[in-house]
Amino acid sequence: MTLAMTAPPDKEAIRAFARGQGFDVVRFAAAETAPQTQAWLKDFLDKGLHGDMGWMAANAERRADPKVLWPEAKTVIVVGLNYGPAEDPRASLSQKDAATVSVYARNRDYHDVLKKRLKRFAAWLGGFADVKLFVDTAPVLEKPLAQSAGAGWQGKHTNLVSRDFGSWLFLGELFTTLEIAPDAAETDHCGACSACLDICPTKAFIGPYKLDARRCISYLTIEHKGPIPADLRPLMGNRIYGCDDCLAVCPWNKFARMTAEADFQPRAGLTAPLLKDFLGLDDAAFRALFSGSPVKRIGRGRFIRNVLIAAGNSADASFVPAISALLRDESPLVRGAAVWALRRLAPPAHIETFRDALLPSESDESVREEWIAA
Repeated sequence: MTLAMTAPPDKEAIRAFARGQGFDVVRFAAAETAPQTQAWLKDFLDKGLHGDMGWMAANAERRADPKVLWPEAKTVIVVGLNYGPAEDPRASLSQKDAATVSVYARNRDYHDVLKKRLKRFAAWLGGFADVKLFVDTAPVLEKPLAQSAGAGWQGKHTNLVSRDFGSWLFLGELFTTLEIAPDAAETDHCGACSACLDICPTKAFIGPYKLDARRCISYLTIEHKGPIPADLRPLMGNRIYGCDDCLAVCPWNKFARMTAEADFQPRAGLTAPLLKDFLGLDDAAFRALFSGSPVKRIGRGRFIRNVLIAAGNSADASFVPAISALLRDESPLVRGAAVWALRRLAPPAHIETFRDALLPSESDESVREEWIAA
């Protein structure tokens, strides 16, 4: 990038430009992470708490230290967009025929929305210094950086909490070679509260500020590629993509406000969608339905796996025909989940009929195990 021969704008001019791009939060931090943050990441990875998110371990050194990611970086500009919901996102958890989708995934993929604005910001600031932009797609410890910049603090649930926006901030970062005075860091305001730890359906928190991702419903429904452990399936309820429980219960949400972004308003049919409308989706229909949505990234197989678990938890036998149709699905991930859901809802004779017909020709070991357990 060829730099313009003009003096760079001052800190407040930079902040004003970024706010003009629609960002709700614009804060500045030094391009560094504290030694205790780096030690926390190492401990998290050494204990295997990241599950099968191998990309975290593969880029551990770059993730731990911005100076390893980009040695020339001097400042990180942390930006945030409010995605606060209009109502408690847990409202649909009691609707057994419906599904619960995490607030952040009910409309457009936030990566696309933030990146578009960050590119405009980077193009402008790039006239004065070198810049690199990141939106949750590179090895960046964005929440510790956001806390260092004063955008919020990492709560006991390990997510960022803002005094102005509660739990509902999307984050992006602009690294730059400009040396800009950092903003004051935010301090921890969780106090003695343990609401986020206590509400977790799968008891994924092994202590304050310590998450075992392998038990987290967000990890299980989005990141985990294989069959979900059988002991955790009944605890998932009707959550088919992500989980907002620990976010939604935070008392700091009393200061949150509904997002004004049209791209973050829930799509029709994704606030409390009916499970029956998802069970029949083939790959083309899945892709069309979730075009532009983060849900599309997990693929049809994982998505239908999640829907089948929710159906199995519904205690509603009317799902049995749709579940039975998926016992012959081309995806072993779907077939295995269908066997489990059928076992939860169908009478023994119905299960035995399908087992006797399908088990002898089943080639996938995980599906065979589901049949044998049935």
